[in-house]
Amino acid sequence: MTLVLDAGAFVAAERGDRRMIALMKAERLAGRTPVTHGGVVGQVWCEGAGRQAPIARLLDAVDVAPLDDELGRRAGALLRLTGGRDVIDASVVLLACDGDTILTSDPVDLTALAAEAGTHLDLLAV
Repeated sequence: MTLVLDAGAFVAAERGDRRMIALMKAERLAGRTPVTHGGVVGQVWCEGAGRQAPIARLLDAVDVAPLDDELGRRAGALLRLTGGRDVIDASVVLLACDGDTILTSDPVDLTALAAEAGTHLDLLAV
């Protein structure tokens, strides 16, 4: 199982959310490294002007996948199927595999994307 972080997870860390901190600690103790992608980093980095220290600390403990041509095309195809518009959300869903957990502030949109992608995920609202 992998923990996949959407922008909401970083926002929760930025505000010092105890549940988010506990989840990250549990992952570290289990020897697992959460993942996200560069598009999520772009979303949270620009929103946290002057308050990026918690985001930077979290990024040190996360593998950041590139939002490259392949992932972008797959995300676009998924959005075409769902009628969605958020490339970042679609890409987060596509990073995940069956049984993974996504930490997100937007579980409703990600549920529809995961269903269309045929991926069985746990979506945990943060």
